[in-house]
Amino acid sequence: MFSDLMGAAVLVASPDTLLSIVVASFFGFVVGALPGLTATMAVALLIPITFLLSPIAAIASIVSAAAMSIFAGDIPGALLRIPGTPASAAYMTDANALVQKGEAGFVIGASAVFGTIGGIIGTVILIAASPLLANFALTFSSFEFFWLGCLGLSCAVLVAGDDLLKGMGSLMIGLLIACVGMDYTTGFPRFTFGSWALLEGISFIPALIGMFALPEILRLLSQEATVRKLPEGAPGSALSKIGRAGRRYWWPSLRGSVMGTAIGSLPGAGADIAAWISVAVTRRATREPEKWGKGHIEPIVAGGSANNAALAGAWIPALVFAIPGDTITAIAIGVLYLKGVNPGPMVFLENGQMVYAVFLVFFLANLMLIPFGWLGIRMAGLVLRVPTTVIAPTLLILACLGAFAINNDMSGLLVMIGLGVLAAIMNASALPLAPTVLGIVMGKIVEQNLMQSLISTQGDLLAFFDRPGSAVLGVLTLALWGSVVVRAVYGLLRKSPSARRAQS
Repeated sequence: MFSDLMGAAVLVASPDTLLSIVVASFFGFVVGALPGLTATMAVALLIPITFLLSPIAAIASIVSAAAMSIFAGDIPGALLRIPGTPASAAYMTDANALVQKGEAGFVIGASAVFGTIGGIIGTVILIAASPLLANFALTFSSFEFFWLGCLGLSCAVLVAGDDLLKGMGSLMIGLLIACVGMDYTTGFPRFTFGSWALLEGISFIPALIGMFALPEILRLLSQEATVRKLPEGAPGSALSKIGRAGRRYWWPSLRGSVMGTAIGSLPGAGADIAAWISVAVTRRATREPEKWGKGHIEPIVAGGSANNAALAGAWIPALVFAIPGDTITAIAIGVLYLKGVNPGPMVFLENGQMVYAVFLVFFLANLMLIPFGWLGIRMAGLVLRVPTTVIAPTLLILACLGAFAINNDMSGLLVMIGLGVLAAIMNASALPLAPTVLGIVMGKIVEQNLMQSLISTQGDLLAFFDRPGSAVLGVLTLALWGSVVVRAVYGLLRKSPSARRAQS
């Protein structure tokens, strides 16, 4: 092990690897900060360049670009209420509210610091428990993934706020949109209106751009030409505020990091679901519920830690069993095969140096978030000082390019416009957007695993509780649903006597 570690250190210290980390980090920072361009897109754009690099430098560029894109997605979400990546939408409301209070440096710095903490904790777990967590992830069947999806959808309603009915209504809209496309079991088209472009369903990136970016861009276009400035914040440096936040909210950060790693290790889950679930769990456990949605750092701590931890967790099944944990590791596995490295159980014996080099790259890639976080703080004031007459058309062009680039046709633009109109109506009706977006993302996951489970058991519902993992997740999900119903009924019972006294 020691010899492998020393050999890995030599590989990572080579000039081409270090240069790849720096250049890929900058590239990921730019891509992540542009609304609608995801970490997966950043990694995909790097593939042609990886052909010219050594295996370690190629993997270093992928890891660095992905980690930086996830962090940089917080910047437009905080400054402009337009999430750069899907994971950023989980805590965008509080981040933007803090910016409006003059805390842009605090928000961006906290995203970088707690993203670094989450990434390092995730890497430590990756090193210590790769075989164990990979074996755990491989035990998941369609039953466990169904309950995990239901738990994620439940968290979407919890994130929405105190109005349970509005949260559920928003979630139902998202699930209805997720039904567009061919039925999973029969292949029959649903809600496609005869359009071939909808046969594969609603693409998530145009949907995200339409629901979050388009209404905000239209709002900027409708305003008078102004040059915005950062409001004056509370006294104290951003560094001291981040330190106080770390001492006060160390537990949400640690919990989000561990939870993000565990969720990331499940094939197909990824950083987006990890961030949403971490924020939802933190909201239920917080001692300061009255601060949420009004500019609170706690959701940023929890979500930011889970984001980068999930990136490390996704490498657990990828390295040990060559099963991609998310789309990023799917690309990385393909690059490794092209370089003559075969991921799997034997990789620790045949290519031990390469594995430990990947671990070291994770540490370096996450540490790069700190200097780029400082760069983001420096840029915040410049971004807000750009006149709205310049920034709004620029964002509109980028949004259209991002929506068009998904399939290279007009279908993405039409989806963006249609869901942008829907988002405007929902905003006017005070319906939260977050549950709709998560319903679009997870609706297909829940449906596919539900149908697989029902087909394999010939409709036996009790089979959803036969396996230990599915039984635990099922009981946890049903208990969560039951607690929500009990609280709603209890709230109605408490209000009814006061209402009768008011009438009398």
